[in-house]
Amino acid sequence: MNEQSIVAAVQMVSSPVVEENIATARRLIADAAATGAKLVTLPEYWPIMGRADTDKVSHAEQPGSGPIQDFLAAQAREHGIWLIGGTLPLVSDDAGKVLNTTLVYDPQGRPVGRYDKIHLFGFNKGTESYDEARTIVPGTTVGAFEAPFGRVGLSICYDLRFPELFRAMGECALIVVPAAFTHTTGKAHWEVLLRARAIENQCYVLASAQGGLHPNGRRTFGHSMLVDPWGEVKDVLAEGEGVVSGTIDAAFLAQVRENLPALKHRKM
Repeated sequence: MNEQSIVAAVQMVSSPVVEENIATARRLIADAAATGAKLVTLPEYWPIMGRADTDKVSHAEQPGSGPIQDFLAAQAREHGIWLIGGTLPLVSDDAGKVLNTTLVYDPQGRPVGRYDKIHLFGFNKGTESYDEARTIVPGTTVGAFEAPFGRVGLSICYDLRFPELFRAMGECALIVVPAAFTHTTGKAHWEVLLRARAIENQCYVLASAQGGLHPNGRRTFGHSMLVDPWGEVKDVLAEGEGVVSGTIDAAFLAQVRENLPALKHRKM
């Protein structure tokens, strides 16, 4: 295990135009790699935040084939990084719906991990209404992969509210959370949930968010951040495009678990 590894999260304000979002992601991934990051994650829905929820269906790709996946593989290879591709739409067995999927690429551009979002967001308050189940088929399998510094657990946005999913990942050094939290729910719960997941799992949490006012009128909360195993926020970006980064310190992680061996004290 590498004693120290730099990781980074990209924050975007994605539009309905895939080509525009790819250009933005290309620039920000380069910025992240320039910080020395060996692992970079993109936010949820980074390739498209459509004017309607159904817009993403027409951009769904078959696993292993398509311009979005080709771009991700090429970026991982070009920068020699582990690239966690936020989420992109993959085809499902339901013609009117997609899988909201995180794909992971190693520094050679090879696909090494996949996670289909399990928990689908639903929210109704006043004029705000969201129902991901209308256009997304839920996943069924917990996702994780092995990086040089340890196990990395995969989650997406609304999953953050379901701590049992994070326990099911096994003992992780890092958990990533690509997200597009609404401003309303993010302001109330985003940071406290991220810090809770870090504290209870005694690991780093890297959250890559959408952050701003989108052309479709939706406002996302942003606040991409890296949280350490003690629950301290190490870096954060409130709104707008940019990158947050920091170090995964294996010695600090081990010290937290030694000082407070909560994972060993679990009874269930």
